Amino acid sequence: MKNLLLVLSLVFFISSCQDKKEEITAQEIIDKTIEKSGGANYKKATIEFKFREHTYKSVRNGGEYRLERTTVDSTGTFVDVLSNTGFERLRGDSLVKVQDSMALRIGSSVNSVHYFANLPYGLNDRAVNKQLAGETIIKGEPYYQLKITFQQDGGGEDHHDEFMYWIHKDNFTVDYLAYKFHGSERGIRFRVVYNPRVIEGIRFVDYENYSVEDFNIDLRDLGKMYENGALEFVSNIENENVQVQIRK
Repeated sequence: MKNLLLVLSLVFFISSCQDKKEEITAQEIIDKTIEKSGGANYKKATIEFKFREHTYKSVRNGGEYRLERTTVDSTGTFVDVLSNTGFERLRGDSLVKVQDSMALRIGSSVNSVHYFANLPYGLNDRAVNKQLAGETIIKGEPYYQLKITFQQDGGGEDHHDEFMYWIHKDNFTVDYLAYKFHGSERGIRFRVVYNPRVIEGIRFVDYENYSVEDFNIDLRDLGKMYENGALEFVSNIENENVQVQIRK
């Protein structure tokens, strides 16, 4: 009997250790996902791509960054720049004065495109709040669900927005994401990753973009709604001609 109790105690101890070992935090999931998608390459990369009618360029050097959007119209070429020092608009070598309210709106738009293009890198920004919001199965594949919100300090103009990321439990890739945006044109979007490719060690993707009318829906429900065909297709989000240079 004593031997049986000893064996049972040992089995319970090993089982308890395995359960503890299998626990994972939101931060650990994000760290593994960033490492899987590019890791340290993000911090020393110059990335250029075309999205719709604009050309975008990001230059990162450790904690320093410069995010650009170049537009060509009938009046010429101008570049909107968002960096550690703030926002500015350039036309040629000349600085163009922009009202503060407009600069905030344009800077937010430039940041948004670069944010999605470089995911999951931005999930470790200082203003990001991370929470493991359960696990689920979508189309037979297992996912962690991560809820992302932003602090007001450093969270930008859209710090009230709420995000949900579905990260594959084995591959540690972002395969689906959703966000609820507030303001005058509030709404919900659900994105499905397609066309993943790795360029110079960094993973890039395109998205199928979906919406749903009910603003009060829990973002965690959108994965199953997509699986059941209950979302409305909006558009494709495609970054073209992606070019990457990694500094040695």
